[in-house]
Amino acid sequence: MTTEAQLLRLMTWLSPAFPVGAFGYSHGLETAIRAGAVHDADTLSAWIAGLIEHGGGWTDAVLFKAAWAADAQGLAEIVELAEALTPSLERRRETLAQGEAFLIATRAWGPSPLGGAVPYPVAVGATAAAIPVETALTAWLHAFAANLVSVAVRAVPLGQTAGVAVIAGLEPIILDTAARAAASTLDDLGSSALLSDIAAMRHETLQPRLFIS
Repeated sequence: MTTEAQLLRLMTWLSPAFPVGAFGYSHGLETAIRAGAVHDADTLSAWIAGLIEHGGGWTDAVLFKAAWAADAQGLAEIVELAEALTPSLERRRETLAQGEAFLIATRAWGPSPLGGAVPYPVAVGATAAAIPVETALTAWLHAFAANLVSVAVRAVPLGQTAGVAVIAGLEPIILDTAARAAASTLDDLGSSALLSDIAAMRHETLQPRLFIS
């Protein structure tokens, strides 16, 4: 594919309009908003930056890279590992549902090396194997951040202009993390965003709520 074709495909696959239902998941952020830990642009930016550098954003990026580089046998092992690493019931449902929906939707571009309910970063990483990995990871992490900003725009509530400013401010972190993840192996897996994991667990009993996770 040409560079332009690769960019077009990534923009389609990781667009908010792509039918994976990302808009329905908050990755535990709704709990943090309800508790007051995230209440404005600055606290939102810090929360997302922590996830990208040290939390679910980072671990997903490492799994994405591993799936991007894996053969069929390796993919099966990465699927099992990624599912085992999910820290809560809702996070597991979130990643498996989105991964399955992604693989169904991308059948329009031909067969995938995976099928069924598999973790979302593994599904995208394996499907994007023909695209340079750092480019694909940059798009993946941007989509991750943009979806969380969209959650905050609706739930804080946060104005759209402020939300865009948060995304702009996260650009250096996204680029740096994509570069690190592109050179990563599964030995680099690890997360220290414990507050996010706890928030995701507490979301299971949060009432009322707007989001599935």
